[in-house]
Amino acid sequence: MDFERKRFGTLSTGEEVDLYILKSADLSLGITPYGATLVSLVVPGRSGRDDVLLGFSTLGPYTRKHPFFGSTVGRFANRIAGGRFGLGGKDYVLARNNGPNSLHGGLRGFDKHVWKAEAYREDGGVFVRLSHTSLDGDEGYPGTLRAAVTYGLSGDNEVSALYEAEVDAPCPVNLTNHAYFNLAGEGRGTILDHEAALFASAYLPVDGTLIPTGELAPVAGGPFDFRTPKPIGRDLEAAGGGYDHCFVVDGVPGNLRPCARVGDPGSGRTLEVSTTQPGVQFYTGNFLDGIPGKRGALYGKHAGFCLETQGFPDAPNQTTFPDCVFGPVRPYRERTVFTFGY
Repeated sequence: MDFERKRFGTLSTGEEVDLYILKSADLSLGITPYGATLVSLVVPGRSGRDDVLLGFSTLGPYTRKHPFFGSTVGRFANRIAGGRFGLGGKDYVLARNNGPNSLHGGLRGFDKHVWKAEAYREDGGVFVRLSHTSLDGDEGYPGTLRAAVTYGLSGDNEVSALYEAEVDAPCPVNLTNHAYFNLAGEGRGTILDHEAALFASAYLPVDGTLIPTGELAPVAGGPFDFRTPKPIGRDLEAAGGGYDHCFVVDGVPGNLRPCARVGDPGSGRTLEVSTTQPGVQFYTGNFLDGIPGKRGALYGKHAGFCLETQGFPDAPNQTTFPDCVFGPVRPYRERTVFTFGY
């Protein structure tokens, strides 16, 4: 296990931003402190090694509008209905940056800040710990929040993610990473023939603006049933042309447990995901529209899939969902592990 640090680019302010590359016997993971972003992930397959993360080769495109390629998102990942919530008898108003709703922390969420970074070795693994302080009132949220995300190679074929936060006033918190995977290799067609299994007996139906209705609907027998592996594209049309839904992970939240397994028949690559989170947002790149990516690739519709482990969308407004409010006496701590094979 080893790591290197090199220059990734320079912001318009003149601030220089680095790229950390973590290496194990099998994997190579690139991370930049800008947005605590996963830039690249090179993994072996039947025919060699490929980068399986959609994204960019240089810093510049990450600083402009993009669909959260590899970004760490917060304070609250996913959508909050109407860009507002009530807490402690007070109404909080957020930016409406996704139709009528607030998405991924607002106009300048955690994905648009340069985090402090420190690389280190521990217990046979190699890691980067990234930290960021969000002041009281930032993007409309209460309390000063101190977040830390640790990404690392905790085994030869394992990527780990530890999300932690402390906030000095009650506040909704929901952190995740928005990596887009294509196990055939980024830029190599769609992911519709990937075979996916989700360890979820229920999912959250949504309205026309992708806000959960509040129902926990059984997946059994319908297009959202991934309990047995199937091609992602098989029931895509029956699901409305693509998936962008939160699935309720089976088992007890807080315990690290299986969440998903995806395989690419061509390369033989597999990805297994475990998490402590109550849910996982399964997104099939429905809104990708020919975005220029790495090495001349164009990322079109369904060029990648996301497995965003997280709390439930719109939880600040839905009292039947798992409690998403953290504060002085309740720190935030969640873990996700990605394991690769072929």
